[in-house]
Amino acid sequence: MAGETLLVISGIGVPPFSARGLTQTLEPIAAAANVRRTVNGALVNLAPTQFQKYRSRISCTDMASPAVDGVFPGLTVTVDCVAELAYLTSGGSPQRTIVSGSSYIDGSFTFYRPRLTKKIVGFSISTDEYGAAVAWTMDLEED
Repeated sequence: MAGETLLVISGIGVPPFSARGLTQTLEPIAAAANVRRTVNGALVNLAPTQFQKYRSRISCTDMASPAVDGVFPGLTVTVDCVAELAYLTSGGSPQRTIVSGSSYIDGSFTFYRPRLTKKIVGFSISTDEYGAAVAWTMDLEED
């Protein structure tokens, strides 16, 4: 069963046959953008740097349900992401912890999968009994 998915959610786990073919988004949290224009028309972000955090949505349709029994919003988990981040190799450095073995260089850029501490914001599960499929989404925000 090893190798079904790159996704790791420490704290709740990822059951077999629950996450094959998943998709994951990474985007800045809403508080990361407090964008305003100066009197000269320049666009600036007034948000403090401590708000430079990621929001993520994981979604999938597979055969089994994710491990969410007893899981509610606010639970802290560590996620080895499937989505990748990249930075300029020359003079750049990763802004998040790198999942071991996930880093590689392509041209002038280094790509890696981040390991993020997140809180579960919400999730949903939908089961198609006849089609034997379980669709689910999980929303998380960086702690």
